[in-house]
Amino acid sequence: MDSATALALTIAGGRTPIALHFSYRQRTERRERRSFDALCDFYAIKSRYTFDLGFFADIGASALTDLSIDVPQYADRAAAQGIPVTYVPFRNGIFLSIAAAVAEKESADEIVIGAVEEDSSGYPDCRERFLREMQTAIGLGVRDTTKIAINAPLIHLSKEQIVREALRLNVPLRLTWSCYQDGEKACGVCESCRLRLKGFTLANAVDPIAYFSN
Repeated sequence: MDSATALALTIAGGRTPIALHFSYRQRTERRERRSFDALCDFYAIKSRYTFDLGFFADIGASALTDLSIDVPQYADRAAAQGIPVTYVPFRNGIFLSIAAAVAEKESADEIVIGAVEEDSSGYPDCRERFLREMQTAIGLGVRDTTKIAINAPLIHLSKEQIVREALRLNVPLRLTWSCYQDGEKACGVCESCRLRLKGFTLANAVDPIAYFSN
């Protein structure tokens, strides 16, 4: 939902996007790829890149890539402290590095990411400061004539605000997927599902995707 809304904002701003998708042997790899293709088709995006980053699963240390680690339910996570087990080590750093390589090749001047700091799971690679430092590092690692900005238009929005913005932009939310589990229906009990559902509730809107828990 966050990435789709960031995409819609980019298009609304008159930009022509190049879409990137990362498969990293995550639990929801199949379902996320389906959403990526559907959103690209909906917005008629012709330039698309897909990357196989299976080494994330070899690294492990995350419930999203290691099936031996259970995905916590929202109630369990709410009582916990620190970074959740669903954090994938340095995922956004690696995603942004690959995006920078594509941007330099395509002569693009901006990387748009749907990272959210204010109302998220506390992932360190979703912090605004991290994104600023990554932009600095990218600037040092590309040609002197290449200028690439990192744009995180949702970084300070709550899930309620994101839902409202998505509805304003007519984002096809039925095509999006936020759940940490794979299936035809979202689980409704993981932290990502509960944050999404809370956003819809506060925005007085109905989530168009199906949930097992509803």
